[in-house]
Amino acid sequence: MKTNKIILSAALLGLALSSCTDLDVDIDSQYTQMPGTESAVNANMNDLFTRFRGTLGRRYMEATCLSSDEYTSLSYSGNWVDGYTYAHSAYHNYNYEDAVLDWMEDLGKANVLASEIANSSYPEQNRYEARVMRAFHTFLEMDMWGDVPIADGDYVTEHKLDPNNRHPRAEVAKYIEKELLEIIAADKLSTDVFGEYYGKPTKYMAQALLVKLYINWPVYTADAVENYDAASYNNEKLDDCIALCDELIKSGKFALGPDEYRFKFNWDNTERVKAGTIKDFIYAMEYDTSTAQGMQWGRSHSYKDIKKLDPSMFGEFLNNSGGAYMAVTPECVSRFNLKGDQRNWMIFGLEDKNHNPANGQVYVYDTKTLLPTDVKCLDRNGNSLVFSKDINVTGELASVDVGDNIEGWRQGYRSSKWFVCNNDYSNGRNQSNDVPIFRYADILLTKAEAMVRSGKSGSKDLFNQIRSYVGAPTLAADPTLDDIYMERGREFFDELWRRNDMIRFGHYEDEWFPHYKNNPNANFEKTRRIFPIKKGDLDVNEGWSQNAGY
Repeated sequence: MKTNKIILSAALLGLALSSCTDLDVDIDSQYTQMPGTESAVNANMNDLFTRFRGTLGRRYMEATCLSSDEYTSLSYSGNWVDGYTYAHSAYHNYNYEDAVLDWMEDLGKANVLASEIANSSYPEQNRYEARVMRAFHTFLEMDMWGDVPIADGDYVTEHKLDPNNRHPRAEVAKYIEKELLEIIAADKLSTDVFGEYYGKPTKYMAQALLVKLYINWPVYTADAVENYDAASYNNEKLDDCIALCDELIKSGKFALGPDEYRFKFNWDNTERVKAGTIKDFIYAMEYDTSTAQGMQWGRSHSYKDIKKLDPSMFGEFLNNSGGAYMAVTPECVSRFNLKGDQRNWMIFGLEDKNHNPANGQVYVYDTKTLLPTDVKCLDRNGNSLVFSKDINVTGELASVDVGDNIEGWRQGYRSSKWFVCNNDYSNGRNQSNDVPIFRYADILLTKAEAMVRSGKSGSKDLFNQIRSYVGAPTLAADPTLDDIYMERGREFFDELWRRNDMIRFGHYEDEWFPHYKNNPNANFEKTRRIFPIKKGDLDVNEGWSQNAGY
C-alpha cells in the first residue's frame, strides 16, 4: 500500500488516502494504528455502518423528497420558513447555505473511517465491509453533488488524480464499479441477510448498489450533468445490470411477501424482518426510538395540528406536535389511480377502506391492520378533517405559505406509509421504522427497465409480479418505459429514489406543484440535477470550485 501525506480539511472532505499512517491533521477519528481489540473493532464497524443514519433520518430525506415531484414544502404564516431551505428544494432554487444540504461532511467522515479500516489489520471480512461502505457513501455523494473526492489513495495515485480536490463524476463512477466488482469477486462478504448481518453490508447489498450504478451509468458518465439526455439514453452496462439482477433473483433469499405491502414500512418492521415475514429488504437502515434514533419522518410528513386530534389518523392520540412542513403534491396523488391497488392507502385522504374515493376525507386507521376504518378523523373543532389535494397558497409564494390556521393546515394530502405510533413518537418524535435502501422489488423493476431499454422481451412477468402482489391490474403486454416510470413512482413512493428516477427518465425539469413555469421562484436549469456545494465545505477546501449554475 502506498502512504500518501495530505492535509485533510476540518470538514474531513479531503481524503483518507491509503495507509493513513502519516497525516498532517489533528482529528479524533485518525489513528496512526487502528485499535485492534475485539471491542474496538466492533465499535468502529458499528460506527461505520450507522454514520448515514442521522442524515437519512432527516436531511437526506428532505433534499431528495422535496426536490422530486412527490413532495412540496409548506410554511405557516412565517412558521417553517427556516431560511427558505425547504422551499428552495421544492423550487429547484437551491442555495449553498441551505440546511437540507449540510451533510456532505458526514459522508466525508465516514469515508475517512472506512479507508482506515480498509487498510488496517482488521479481519478480512471487516476490511471488505469497509470498502463496500466507502463505495456506498461515495455513490451517495456522487449522486447528489456530481464531482466528489475518491477516498482511496491507491486509486487516486494510480490514476494521477489530484488528492486535494474533487474528482470528475465519470471517474468516480468507474472507481465505484471497480471497487464493487473486486469486492463481489473476492466473495468475502456475508450472505446472511436477515439474521446477524441485517442492516450491514452483505454480498447482496454490494450487488444491489452496483445495479443502481449501472442503470444510471449514462447519467453519471455524461461529460457534464446538464448534457445527459434521457431521450438518447445509451447504456453499455445494461447486460451487466440484467445479469446482476438475475443473480439477486436466483439467490432465493428475497421475496415480495409474505407480509402485505403496508407492513414493510411500519414501526415494527424490524421484528417482521427477523421473524421472516418481510423478505423484500436487501439493505436497510435500522432505527429504534430509544437505541437507534434519528428517524423522524412523521414529524415533517404529518398534520400540523396532529396533537389536537383524538384519535389522530394513526389510530391513537399522539402527544407530540407535528411540523407538517412537507405535503404530497397533487401530481403525485394523481399517480395512485389503479383500481384495487393497496398502495393507494399509503396516502391519507385518497381512498376509504373499500377503495372508494375519499375526496380528501381523512379516516382513522386501525393500528393493527394499518387500514382505514369507518371512523372519520375530526379536527380540533370536532369537524371532519378533509385534506385539499390542490394546495392553496394564501401568503408568500416564495415560502409556499398556506396560512397558520385550520384551512392552511389541511392543504395537501399526507403520507401514511411510515406509520407512527405514540409510544415511539412520545420519545422526541423518534420512530422505530427501519428504512429500506435497496429492495427486491427494485431489482425486479430495474431488470424490467433494463430489458425494455435493450429491446429484450419478457419484462411483463417481472412487472406483473409487483402488480399482483399489491392487487393492482396486471399488463397483457410488456410494459413501456413510461409504464415503468409510473410504477416506480407508486412502488417506491416516499422511499427517496424518486429524484434519481426523474433524472434518469428525463422528467426532472417537468412541472409539478409548486415547480411551475409561471412561478417566478421556480428554476428549470439542468444544472439543478445536482446540488450546490455547501459554503462551509468550500471555505475549508480552497481548491474546490462551486458546481456549474450556482
